Amino acid sequence: MSSDFDNPASLWPTMTPEAQPEPQRWVWAAMDPMDRQQRLRELATWVDWLRATFELHNSIPPCWYRHPPVVEHLTALYAGWIRTYAGEQTPGRELAEADWINTLHAFTPRLQLAACATGMHQAPPPAPPVTPGTESDFDYYLTSSETMNAPEAHPAAAESRRQAGDTELPL
Repeated sequence: MSSDFDNPASLWPTMTPEAQPEPQRWVWAAMDPMDRQQRLRELATWVDWLRATFELHNSIPPCWYRHPPVVEHLTALYAGWIRTYAGEQTPGRELAEADWINTLHAFTPRLQLAACATGMHQAPPPAPPVTPGTESDFDYYLTSSETMNAPEAHPAAAESRRQAGDTELPL
């Protein structure tokens, strides 16, 4: 019996090249609510496939969609997966699929949520309140910090001059 997991390409609609829309970046905040919901469903279908195919049941919690940082990481992986597996083969990228799998494994620790490891969702802690005066402290740092106001000096300036053929270099 065949399923969507056997053929991930079946997860998105096929279109003729003329009918395909321009590739769009997935910026969640910039989507209208209807588009956001539709795309989250698309991402969820792919995440189900990803969890099954790469045996990531213990790495990606079932409540992943409730955690914006995890959604962002999975979105990046999905967009990269589409470009890698559904896009045109780019010369010099013969190992694109292996690179994507390496990226997946590099991202895996960021997908894990200790608080939700038991299968029960726990909301992330609230963001700390803005400390009064923080913005003015930041502005003060920008205008008074030695790091921000030091004169420009490249650490390899002497080497740059030597490569440019400057003959008046100190010994």
